[in-house]
Parts: sequence; structure tokens; C-alpha cells
Amino acid sequence: MMEWTDRHCRYFHRLLTKRTRLYTEMVTTGALLHGDAPRHLDFDAAEHPLALQLGGSDPAALAACARLGERWGYDEINLNCGCPSERVQRGAFGACLMAEPGLVADGVRAMREAVALPVTVKHRVGIDRHESYEFVRDFVGTVSGRGGCEVFIVHARNAWLSGLSPKENRELPPLRYDTVFRLKRDFPALSFVLNGGIATNEAMAEHLSELDGLMIGRAAYHEPFMMTTWDERFFGDAPRAADRDAVEALFVGYLERLVATGEPWSHASRHMLGLRNATPGARRWRQVWSDHRLQTLPPREVSKRARAALAAVSRGDQVAVI
Repeated sequence: MMEWTDRHCRYFHRLLTKRTRLYTEMVTTGALLHGDAPRHLDFDAAEHPLALQLGGSDPAALAACARLGERWGYDEINLNCGCPSERVQRGAFGACLMAEPGLVADGVRAMREAVALPVTVKHRVGIDRHESYEFVRDFVGTVSGRGGCEVFIVHARNAWLSGLSPKENRELPPLRYDTVFRLKRDFPALSFVLNGGIATNEAMAEHLSELDGLMIGRAAYHEPFMMTTWDERFFGDAPRAADRDAVEALFVGYLERLVATGEPWSHASRHMLGLRNATPGARRWRQVWSDHRLQTLPPREVSKRARAALAAVSRGDQVAVI
């Protein structure tokens, strides 16, 4: 979810679900230790519970970044061992770390010794075209036994380190849910969170009957309003009325606060574009919010015009509202 789940996206998602744990984009240890750490680490208090996802392989650097995350107030540190991009591979971290479970275990142990926060690992079920169950079983065994990791977030596809783009790596390698279920049977004391290809509440409920949790990425981003059902359905909270207009109004207030700090609101508004998917007028509403000619206007004015476009659709008006 690089360049997707930034702090603006997470604030928007928190308007839809209060209980679901949110994760940052993967942030490299180098970016935190040698770059603009506040830019990468800053978040709104409303985002809790929130996990910081790190990319790196050096145990000392991981420990230092975990301490930074703890000081900034994050609720979890997550080590990414699943990203297959070439840029990540050149840095010797991400999915290629699955071939070095001992190094991953050392990094996890270093972070666990450095902070009091939970330290978790996100990984694939395999790398390249090797689909041996023993490979991922031994990875989990080493990282849990030697590193002390107790929570594994498993993207149920292999990561092909060459020949596929990151987008293709999310779609082409076949999903192997049974492998994750088998891990849970072989390591019953550990927690396993399933990731990959889960797009409906019904599928979520089915998988939760066998596993400890789910990580939902692109389905939640593209169909964000589905998140308004999760607190009641999966956390047992009391039902609450979900209203797209109210969510838009709250996020417009957030955009107004960004403008007051000198930040363009269009950097954040893109995360809201799926809010009205599958509702009448959604396409015209998105067109208004995406119109570059309107980006100098206050967010409340753009929202007013977008809502007018919705009303025009309900009247059967074919004239675009700008």
C-alpha cells in the first residue's frame, strides 16, 4: 500500500471504523534514521490503534526505528517481509528476507528488546515459484522460536522476485489460503492474520472461523464504506447509523484544517473518492472532487458542488455541475 495508506488516508478510514487497526505505509529504516523522520512518523491521535510498518534488515537499525515508533506513540511495530518490488530488493529487505529467516529473527529480537510494543511480521507464503510448505513453516518456526514473534500477517501468495511487477505480484501468483490454515494448525499458540484477495464481509467471517485476524488492503481502499459495518459485525459494538454525507462532511472539516496549515487539500481528498461507489451519481461526484480546476477553491465549496452534482443526477439532469 505504498503511497496509499498515508496519514490522510488513515484519518479518513478512521471516520468509518473506530476499532480496526490501521497500518502505515512501509517506511524504510534509512528514511527514518537519515531522512525527515517527522514527515514519515507524524499522525493524528484519532488514528489509534495504529501500527508502524518498517522495511529494513539490519537489527540495530530496526531497533533504533522501533524506539522512534514507540516514542511517537504507535501501538505496534510491524516488519515487512512481503514487499516484492525491485527497489526493496536492492535494499535487501522486503520479501527477499524470507530467504534469511535467521536475519529476520535477529531483527525481531532486537526490536522486542528495544521496545515494550508488540512486534509483528508480515510475509508471503513463499518466494519465486517455490511452493513448498516446509519453506514457510521453517520461516515461521525460526522467527517465532529464535526471534520471539507471536503474530504473523500472511499474504497468501508467493512473491515472485523477478518477472512480475508489484501489481502483478498482487494478482497472478495463486492464493494459497490452505497454507495459512495449515500454519495455524501447526503453530496453534501463535496468531495468524490472513491477507490477500479478501473482498467481502462474508469471506471475512468465513476466514475468521479458522484464523485470528484479517488484513484488508485494496478492497477497503476502493470500497471504503464497507468499513462502517466492521465495528458491529466483527468487534461486537452497538449498531450505528452510517451516512455517507456525514462522513464527507467530517473529512471536509479535516481538509479545511490542512488548508489552514498551508497544505493543498487535493493531496488528501483522493483517498475519499471511493466513498460513494455503487450509489447514484457517484461518478459525477468523483469528477467534481477530481477536477483540477477546482483545487484552488475551499474544500467546503468543492463539496457543495459535488453534492449539487449528486442532486442533478437524482433529477435526471444531464448537464455537468462545475
